[in-house]
Amino acid sequence: MSERKDLELIAELVPAGSRVLDLGCGNGELLAWLQQHKGCTGYGIELADANVHACVKRGVNVIQLNLEEGLALFDDASFDVVLQVDTLQHLRNTERMLRETARVGRIGVVTFPNFAHWPNRLHVLTGRMPVTRALPYQWHDTPNIRVGTFADFEVLAGACGLQVTDSFGLQAGRVVRRWPNLLASVAVFRFEQR
Repeated sequence: MSERKDLELIAELVPAGSRVLDLGCGNGELLAWLQQHKGCTGYGIELADANVHACVKRGVNVIQLNLEEGLALFDDASFDVVLQVDTLQHLRNTERMLRETARVGRIGVVTFPNFAHWPNRLHVLTGRMPVTRALPYQWHDTPNIRVGTFADFEVLAGACGLQVTDSFGLQAGRVVRRWPNLLASVAVFRFEQR
């Protein structure tokens, strides 16, 4: 896995043997790891041609689909776990996608760059947008439609009728549970529908 430690920590939130849907699965690395190490099955959803081909090479079932169109092709409760690892910040309608995640899966896991991480705050204080490992793009060429914070997601989850069952930050391959909004570059949430 790239950024192996972070992905392994996220993978710990997925029960062994789960049926998994990985939204914005990239090259299929996480889903392949879950299949190989935890006996999971499922599908990846990806838009980019090169990533779809990489998934196929890894033996990951992949569907080429634009997530902005929703998940109508899946029935309610089709999956045990729905993953959105670094996907939410690329979507226009995050609230809709969170509701769809809760509809098609019993458990949702979302990660995204935490804009409230202290180095980001420092960059903004000096009048510049941050460029970091978690946010590696200049403001003018970023694929991110939005930036979010740990605290903002908690509010959004509540508005969507989701119950957060676990949350923590990640910083350099370590779990951050104390002050994650300030001390973590990546926010991680595990949730279920209320």
